[in-house]
Amino acid sequence: MPHPPVRVYFALMCASLPAIAFSHSPQEAATEMTASANRWLDALSAEQRQLAVFPLNTPEQENWHYIPKAREGLPLAKMTEVQRKLAHALLGSGLSEHGLLQADAVIALEQVLHTMEGAAHRDETLYYFIVFGRPSPTETWGWRVEGHHLSVNFTIVNGTFIAATPNFVGANPAEVRIVHEQQGRRALAAEEDLGRALVLSLSEAQRNHAIVARQAPGDILTRNEAQAKAPEPTGLSYAAMSPEQQNRFRALVELYAHRLRPEVAEAALKDIADTGWNRLSFAWAGSITPKEGHYYRIQSPDFVIEYDNTQNHANHIHTVWRDYRGDFGRDLLKEHYAESHK
Repeated sequence: MPHPPVRVYFALMCASLPAIAFSHSPQEAATEMTASANRWLDALSAEQRQLAVFPLNTPEQENWHYIPKAREGLPLAKMTEVQRKLAHALLGSGLSEHGLLQADAVIALEQVLHTMEGAAHRDETLYYFIVFGRPSPTETWGWRVEGHHLSVNFTIVNGTFIAATPNFVGANPAEVRIVHEQQGRRALAAEEDLGRALVLSLSEAQRNHAIVARQAPGDILTRNEAQAKAPEPTGLSYAAMSPEQQNRFRALVELYAHRLRPEVAEAALKDIADTGWNRLSFAWAGSITPKEGHYYRIQSPDFVIEYDNTQNHANHIHTVWRDYRGDFGRDLLKEHYAESHK
C-alpha cells in the first residue's frame, strides 16, 4: 500500500509529537540531538544503516548541495512511517519551532513543483538523512538532512560545542501563484520583506554604499563550495546606520539565526555581540521593487548570510548562512584533534 504524501505525515507529526523542551546549554542540546539520532538509527534495518551512517570527517561531510539530485544517505522514500516520524524528530532536535515549520514548508513545495512540471524528481520523499560518526552526548559526531532547497548541517564536538553551518533554505516558488491547496504560501516571506524594508529605509547617500550592483547575481555567490569565500564589496556598515535601521538590521540577522534551536541561535548572536555589531555590513544588488530580481547579503569577517531571488521571474529564493572558518565544524574539529593528540 503506498505511503500518504510526506506533507501529510509532517502535519500529523507536528500535531502528535510533544513540543521539544528546549534547554539552556549546548551540552543539553547535544544530548537531545544524540537521543533523537539514536532513536532513529535504532529503528533502521542493517541495510538502511549502511546508507545512513558514514565515518566522521569523510569527504562526504562537506559534499553538500541544494539542487534536486541523488544524494548519499537514507531518503524518506526508503523509510517506514515510524522511521519517518523519528527522522522528523531528529530534524526538529536541531531547529527551532519556526525553523522546523519552515523546513516542512520547503519540502511541501515539491508537490507544487510536481503539479507545475509533472517531473519525477519533484518528490517530497527525496530528502536524505545521514549521520557522521557515532552519536554520543560526550563525543564528536555530526548529522545532515538534505534535499532540494534544504541543507541542515550539524557538527557536535565533545558534546560541548555545536556548529550549524552551512544552513541553506530555499523556496521555489517563493510565492505559490497557481491554483493549488498551497496557493498564496510564501515560505520565506519574512526574509524577503525584512530585507527590502531595510534597503527602503536607507537614505540616498546610504543606498549609494549599500547597493553594490544594479543587477542581482543569478544565485548566491558562495554557491555550494566546501570553503566559502568572502564576497566583495561589503556595502553599508552597521555603524553608518541610524538606530532604527540598526534595529531592522539586527532583526534580519536574528531571523536567520532563529531557524536553529534557541541555544544554538543565541550562541551565534552572542558571538556577534561580543565581537561587535559594527563589524557587520549590508549589501544589496538589483531592484528594490517587489517581483523584480534582487539580492542581499549580511557579512562580517567571520560569516556571510546571502539571499537571492532572481530565478523564475524573481519567484525563486535561495538563502544561506556560511561560516568562513567553522562550516561543518571545521574550526572546532581542528581544535579538538589538536587537543586530543597532545
